[in-house]
Amino acid sequence: MPEPFDRLLAATSDLGAPLAIVDEPALWTNADDLVRRAGKVPIRVASKSVRVRSIIERTLQRDGFAGVMSYSLDESVWLADHGVDDILLAYPTASASGVRALVADDRRLAAITLMVDSPRTLDLLDHLAGDGHAAIGVCLDVDASLKLGPVHLGVRRSPVHSADDAATLAHSVVDRPGFDLRGVMFYDAQIAGMPDSSAAVRLVKKRSASELLDRRSKVVAAVREHADLRIVNAGGTGSLEVTGSDPVITELTAGSGLFSPGLFDGYDAFESHPAAYFALDVVRKPTDDVATLFSGGYIASGAVQKNRLPKPTWPEGLALLGAEGAGEVQTPVKGRAARDLQLGDRVLLRHAKAGEMCERFDTVTIVAADGGVETVPTYRGERKNFG
Repeated sequence: MPEPFDRLLAATSDLGAPLAIVDEPALWTNADDLVRRAGKVPIRVASKSVRVRSIIERTLQRDGFAGVMSYSLDESVWLADHGVDDILLAYPTASASGVRALVADDRRLAAITLMVDSPRTLDLLDHLAGDGHAAIGVCLDVDASLKLGPVHLGVRRSPVHSADDAATLAHSVVDRPGFDLRGVMFYDAQIAGMPDSSAAVRLVKKRSASELLDRRSKVVAAVREHADLRIVNAGGTGSLEVTGSDPVITELTAGSGLFSPGLFDGYDAFESHPAAYFALDVVRKPTDDVATLFSGGYIASGAVQKNRLPKPTWPEGLALLGAEGAGEVQTPVKGRAARDLQLGDRVLLRHAKAGEMCERFDTVTIVAADGGVETVPTYRGERKNFG
């Protein structure tokens, strides 16, 4: 059995399954590679792609990383209360409890920056915070998708696309009491989130990167007419090199690249070093070449496709059954390797996404290079569920 699978399985053999495992050497190899790819641009850790507070904190202690990009305001408050002092919330919020907690504490207000994409967002925040609220730091979410006539390539996020759109919203923010315009963000999902699966995809990514290089500079210049920006955030694990070369960028974001899940196989710019797995026990042998695993129905979010399914990883040569996939209580796998599996043996799988795996486990077991183990809680294990 090759490294790291022998080390991971031997180190966790006494622990019950289903079991989440993080290969520590691979984790920090990935972290170092992210920093290398980013050049000298600092990287914000995307918490949604980790969801293990101790791993987030340890990543922030490494050179090249600075700050957290969170996905929930209540999560942001929780992280700030645990000492994280630079948090950019990646999405607009409607959390009444989160806004009340934010404006009630000067330290939280200094640490947390909220995302806005329209005056309606400001109206909602005013309503939730109450009259005369303390100044809330905000960042403009700028749509980074590629538009070719009626064709929209990228995710549906902000209505702010052009420099004029951004300038209009920036004026609304600075002209309104109770808000402090701190930054702008561009998430290029059509570059960062798409493996290089074909010549057509590579062409779209190249075209989009060129368009964004021009448009970002115009947007940033337009917004700087209204505010002294501290944050110009962009990119993701799949676009660090191309996005980080833009001189207007002050920081990048990455998170999935730490765990390197299944969806991050197949990029030209970097080699995947899987660091996160889950282990399932074999509990049936319905036929010689099929082994049934207990649990495993950990399906990634997004459009329903086969690439949202977990990937059987070890032993090599296993595949999910097309008619069953990964099941709530049992997951059958087939292939030549299944013939050698016996009841009680373990199979390692990789989740299609990164942090979503951790929503299914209270803990992850970190396995060191020497086989030492440390079990740490996930967000879920700390009794935190942020949606």
